[in-house]
Amino acid sequence: MTSRRSLFFVGFALVALILAGGVSYFADSDPDGLDHSTLQGCTVGENEQLSGTCIAQGAKEHALKDSPLADYSVGGDDALTGLAGVIGVIATLVVAGGFFWLLRKRSTKDT
Repeated sequence: MTSRRSLFFVGFALVALILAGGVSYFADSDPDGLDHSTLQGCTVGENEQLSGTCIAQGAKEHALKDSPLADYSVGGDDALTGLAGVIGVIATLVVAGGFFWLLRKRSTKDT
């Protein structure tokens, strides 16, 4: 049973890595659903100045905007979107795997 479980997790990891590394290049580089909904009630002028009343007027720069994986890319290079996805999947698998390993059910040996 352990080998089937291991095979499942390896297969799961491979599919996640392939999806993150390959399919991410087909994603829209400028998704606008959230932007559109937060800009309702405002007009955008020159230099992206907002006039009117909308949620976006309270927006501030994110504290991690200059981090290595900001904007779903590596170092701001849009050509490395897939690499950012692969790094994210690996980091998630390592953290989740660590938690599951720490919280796993341990067998007790009878003495």
